[in-house]
Amino acid sequence: MLFRARLGTFLTFAVAGLMSGVWVVRMPALKERFALDAGGVGVVLLVWGIAAVVAMQGLRGVISRFGSRAALRVAAPLTAVSVVLVALAPSHALLLAGVALFGMAFGVTDVAMNAQASVVELAHRRPLMSGMHAGWCVGAMAGGLLGSGTAALGWSFTSSVLAAGLVALPLTVLLGRAYLPDPPVLRAAPEARRTRLPLLVHLLGALTFLAFMIEGSIADWSGLFLHDDLGAVEALAALGYPLFEAAMLCGRIFGDRLRVLLGTRALLTWAGAGTAAGMAVVLLAPGLPVALAGFFLTGLAVCTIVPTLLSLAGTAAPGRSAASVAQVGAMGYGGLLLGPVLISAAAEASTIRVGLSLVVVLSAAIAISVRFLPLRETTDLAAVPRRSAEHEPVAA
Repeated sequence: MLFRARLGTFLTFAVAGLMSGVWVVRMPALKERFALDAGGVGVVLLVWGIAAVVAMQGLRGVISRFGSRAALRVAAPLTAVSVVLVALAPSHALLLAGVALFGMAFGVTDVAMNAQASVVELAHRRPLMSGMHAGWCVGAMAGGLLGSGTAALGWSFTSSVLAAGLVALPLTVLLGRAYLPDPPVLRAAPEARRTRLPLLVHLLGALTFLAFMIEGSIADWSGLFLHDDLGAVEALAALGYPLFEAAMLCGRIFGDRLRVLLGTRALLTWAGAGTAAGMAVVLLAPGLPVALAGFFLTGLAVCTIVPTLLSLAGTAAPGRSAASVAQVGAMGYGGLLLGPVLISAAAEASTIRVGLSLVVVLSAAIAISVRFLPLRETTDLAAVPRRSAEHEPVAA
């Protein structure tokens, strides 16, 4: 049962990454289809981000009350349906409406799948979150390659994104059978839901905000940077994001082991510093090959930051795991909301290269800030002795 839940949650991350990957790498095609400038792309991403944050904050109590399994069974298929609607949008107004629905459904899916990963992680009593997020990388890389391949074949934005949505829909329905119910200790009692979350949850949320700004900035603007600033053709420019995700996958496969070996604080410090160095390579790149290498190095460094912070959130408030993950996730999505907008403004005023320099600053801020996190052994699964999964009780 634990293995099925672990695999099912991993695959849920992968399907979500698939939908996101195709959407991201075909952004230049979306820009051309609706005749958008950099500011127009920023508006589309802003609508998506606002919808995600509103849904995450507004439905946080619902997710906490009914559990991650029930939330995923509804939100994940709805995300796939919304992707289909985005692909088929015949006008700019309907595109924004579809993007808003996509953002809301995706935001709830993201919170619920991370909360479900926390349930699985606690059942195993060892860090697993980085491995779960490796599933996202598998899906995002596959989606990015699908987007790049369809661009090379001359497929439209509609055809590429529609294919991803139609593939994802039956998979999200089938995966609903694999999830674990949230154990009673993870469900927030009515009186607990009325109390404030610990300070640590909000500190983790602030760092997640910065980390999501970094990941979102690279995801949303890597293709446009390679295309507009370095002059790469669309098919080659689309390779930046899947290469970044491939590096994230490589790092996340070993991320949980590194966390146990190095400790949480040291892992996050090195990850922040490495991300700053990788993006410096990208920004100083004289051409496409060096920039692609820089994106790979950046992905290799940044990959463990978000999973580790979400894992800490799952244990930061005993009895309120879903609420804590939802709060940290919502704050993180605020970074996804703000990051692209800031880069859009900088791109309008100068170049995308100047906008992406913000990533270096944010990465350095994470590396410095994690040294002051008030971590305790009870909130850090890296400090929990590893046990055999087969002997762990699971709530029915």
